[in-house]
Amino acid sequence: MSKLLIVGSVAFDAIETPFGKTDKILGGAAPYIALSASNFNISSAIVSVVGEDFPEDYFKTLEEKNVDTSAIEVVKGGKTFFWSGKYHNDLNSRDTLETHLNVLADFNPVVPDPYKDAEIVVLGNLNPLVQLGVLDQLTSKPKLAILDTMNFWMEDAFIDDLRKVISKVDVITINDEEARQLSGEYSLVKAARVIEEMGPKYVVIKKGEHGALLFHEDQIFFAPALPLEEVFDPTGAGDTFAGGFAGYLTQTGDISFESMKNAIIHASNLASFCVEKFGTERMENLDREEVQKRLKQFKELTQFEIELS
Repeated sequence: MSKLLIVGSVAFDAIETPFGKTDKILGGAAPYIALSASNFNISSAIVSVVGEDFPEDYFKTLEEKNVDTSAIEVVKGGKTFFWSGKYHNDLNSRDTLETHLNVLADFNPVVPDPYKDAEIVVLGNLNPLVQLGVLDQLTSKPKLAILDTMNFWMEDAFIDDLRKVISKVDVITINDEEARQLSGEYSLVKAARVIEEMGPKYVVIKKGEHGALLFHEDQIFFAPALPLEEVFDPTGAGDTFAGGFAGYLTQTGDISFESMKNAIIHASNLASFCVEKFGTERMENLDREEVQKRLKQFKELTQFEIELS
C-alpha cells in the first residue's frame, strides 16, 4: 500500500457560525487532511504534537480511519493548540477570537522510520522551519511534496524561510488572496507563473465556493465547487481539499497533469462534504457510497458536448 506522510497541527477548535457554535472540538490541519485522504486505499501517518489534555477518543477516531497516530507526540503536562473563531454571515470571512499555540510553539517534528520514504508528503500549514525540518528527515526524495501555507507566513519575519520551503516542493496549494500576496500579481494566471518560478512545478489556487485552479507551465485546469444547499462551517475545507488531492495521487501513483486534474475533482468533492457539519464530524462519518454519488454529480455538472463551427 502506498504511503502518505502528513505533517500539520492537531488542535482544539471552538467555532461560531450563523448556524450555531461549538465548544472545543477536534481541529487542526492534520486531522482534516488525514480524514479526507482516508477515503483512498493508502497508508497514512500524522506527525504532530498535542498536550496531555488531548482525548484518547480523538486518537481512536483517526485510527479507525486507518491513520497511524504513533508519531503524534503527547507532551506531559502540556496543553493542545487552541483556536477559536467567528464566521460572518457570508461564511467567506471570519474573525479569530483566540489563538493559543501551547505545545505547538516548541514543536520539533520527528518523522517515523516507516514513513521516511513515503511516496507523497503533505506539509500542512505550519512554521516554514518546521516544514523544512520534515523534508530534511526523509531518506529519499518523495515522488511528490505538497505544501500548504497561509498569509501569516508571508510576512517579513517568515518570508525568507517560506521561500526556502517553496523552492523544495513540487506542489503548492494556497487561496487566491494568498497567491496575490505571495506573487505581487493581481491576475491569478500571472500569480501562478511567478510562484512556479519560485520552485514548484504545480500551483493549485483555491477559490472556495468558486472552485479551484491548477497551473503547470502553459497548462491550466479549472474545477468548480459543487453548489450546496447548506453550508454550516467552512473550517478545514482547504485542508480537506489538500487531503483529497494527496490521497488520490498516493493511491494512483500517477503524478501527471492529467492525473492531477482528476485529483482536483476528488479534492473538491470531499471538501463539499466537510462544510456540511461543524468541524470534522461529516468527514468522520462519510461512506464510500456518498462519495461516489456526489462524484457523479460533479461529472454531470462539468461534462457537456459542444459543436464547434
